[in-house]
Amino acid sequence: MADPSSYRPKPGQIPDSPGVYRFRDEHRRVIYVGKAKSLRQRLANYFQDLASLHPRTRTMVTTAASVEWTVVSTEVEALQLEYSWIKEYDPRFNVKYRDDKSYPYLAVTMNEEFPRVQVMRGHKKKGVRYFGPYGHAWAIRDTVDLLLRVFPVRTCSAGVFKNAARTGRPCLLGYIGKCSAPCVGRVEPDEHRELAEEFCDFMAGRTGTYLRRLEQRMTEAAEEMEYERAARLRDDIEALKKAMEKNAVVLADATDADLIAVAEDELEAAVQIFHVRGGRVRGQRGWVTDKVEDVTTGALVEHALQQLYGEETGDAVPKEVLVPALPEPVEPVQEWLTGRRGSNVSLRIPQRGDKKALMETVERNAQQALALHKTKRASDLTTRSRALEEIADALDLDSAPLRIECYDISHLQGDDVVASMVVFEDGLQRKSEYRRFQIKGFAGQDDVRSMHEVITRRFRRYLAEKERTGEWAEDGAENASTESGPTAQSDPTAQSDLTTGNGSPSPAVDADPAPDAAPVNGFKDEDGRPKKFAYPPQLVVVDGGQPQVAAARRALDELGIDDIAVCGLAKRLEEVWLPEDDDPVVLPRTSEGLYLLQRIRDEAHRFAITYQRTKRAKRFRSSPLDDVPGLGETRKQALIKHFGSVKKLRSATIEQIQEVPGIGRKTAETIAVALAQAAPAAPAVNTATGEIMDDREDEAPETTADASGEPVPAGAPDDRRGQER
Repeated sequence: MADPSSYRPKPGQIPDSPGVYRFRDEHRRVIYVGKAKSLRQRLANYFQDLASLHPRTRTMVTTAASVEWTVVSTEVEALQLEYSWIKEYDPRFNVKYRDDKSYPYLAVTMNEEFPRVQVMRGHKKKGVRYFGPYGHAWAIRDTVDLLLRVFPVRTCSAGVFKNAARTGRPCLLGYIGKCSAPCVGRVEPDEHRELAEEFCDFMAGRTGTYLRRLEQRMTEAAEEMEYERAARLRDDIEALKKAMEKNAVVLADATDADLIAVAEDELEAAVQIFHVRGGRVRGQRGWVTDKVEDVTTGALVEHALQQLYGEETGDAVPKEVLVPALPEPVEPVQEWLTGRRGSNVSLRIPQRGDKKALMETVERNAQQALALHKTKRASDLTTRSRALEEIADALDLDSAPLRIECYDISHLQGDDVVASMVVFEDGLQRKSEYRRFQIKGFAGQDDVRSMHEVITRRFRRYLAEKERTGEWAEDGAENASTESGPTAQSDPTAQSDLTTGNGSPSPAVDADPAPDAAPVNGFKDEDGRPKKFAYPPQLVVVDGGQPQVAAARRALDELGIDDIAVCGLAKRLEEVWLPEDDDPVVLPRTSEGLYLLQRIRDEAHRFAITYQRTKRAKRFRSSPLDDVPGLGETRKQALIKHFGSVKKLRSATIEQIQEVPGIGRKTAETIAVALAQAAPAAPAVNTATGEIMDDREDEAPETTADASGEPVPAGAPDDRRGQER
């Protein structure tokens, strides 16, 4: 490992001008290429104190042994040179998108005497018209098969073409009318080229004029009583419409645009591109890349643009490129795209309308691609085994942790504080073991105290289950449990405070399994019901750093449990913290163990925040009628429907309440007492206009309106001001 100060250039040696720099390792291999508006300022960032650098940047500068640079005139030249060097040297610390040449295109070889329609991959050739890329070659063949009925262009190879010309017999497509058979002279070269140009025009989106012309010819044939020709034209029109349906119009005005979306996590990023030509989605492609450098979304977009258009010119670069984030700075990239196209290119973020809606679709595809990539990676048994072994080695465990439990705390500015427990066994999710907690031991926001409470309650139940079944491992366990406080059966916060995978409260001390998975075989009590918390983990992971880890370890120590390992995974730098260690364990970026810990942590976060949002929504939908004993949803809805609002119901007499079907006198009295005791809610107010809307009160909660006029619950925290965790 090299010391960056050993090869740091003197400040006066580095020019203050645009350029491209290269870091080389001790073997003179280029390991990183970057560009800068000011080489002096950019390179100075790499030679700071190592502790202040991002872990990926720190690894790069300690791997490097020298740095060199090349001065250029403009930022556009720097962008072009950076792309060229990345393609030439393939640096290990640069973002690299995979599989950029594997997507098939529909190609028309207009550079030949008799143009041919075919599937092409690889580098594009001069004089060939390309359409796509397509996700699969069979999608191209389906489209071509439909269009050959109307545009009988040659599709055969050069060898087949020459053999047919030599024998004077066309191929099968020539006999069935799907090829004009130029090989045997049925059409002249100019006529065949015109067919190919019409085929290209149709694929480019200029479909309306040609369809109208066919419809007019069909009408004329019918008027002249040439019904067979009219029927053939009718079938041609249907074939063209069917081909058009495969690419529905998504943008008006025959827009030509590429839409790029990015889904990313700490280690990987998935890029999806939709190619829209003539307002229709003509192709789609996607990549997944390792984030081997500290890179922003805008920088990922810049790398994707270089990958897409680095070898393209002319119409292959569309007029519009829509992205989720702009590179910084954006002007050189836009100027570079304009130079590649030869005319102005708009690079922007869509804000509204059809383009914004289509961008959301592309983003969903990117998220699904990243999730699929992770699923494929996690489903590999060998990979999972290696991940568990790496975790055991990093944490100095006696054996691989076959069962891992992860805990996360979620709240919104201290309200609706909840926690989640997710379980992974043998590296895979065990959803039947998931649990959700409500924090009731105290009020307010304190993640450390919340973590201590959750760990305490979970393992009290574990000890209670062992005591009930007589499975004590040590004689002192019972004393430890008793000394640390009441067991789960006597803990007042344990009653009905734990929820299952569907978010519903459990009627007993412990939660039932989540409804989407069966209980683990072999873990049932004598009544046939699943055991609660009967199976201890080998490793407890908490979402957080040193304070949360210390709280979890302290909770286990108070219960006398010393055979369960604890660690924490901090989000900021993906560091693994151990109890009583001042320095974190930093796993390699490519570590399968780190990847598994991240998956577990992210799943716990998802599970916790989903429950927290459900509780918040339920609280906002609360009503004074919820406190009336014996009053179900059906009769509550009937009351609101009859009176129109809780306010009018509150002012109604007992006799008027009895008029509602299903409401007797005793129930009416109970309702009247409950509403009289409940404090009336604040009046609904439109915060944009200051208007009081008491007469619009509905069942509950009363609403206000935000700056856009959209109604929101009174007292509800504004997510644009608050921060949800």
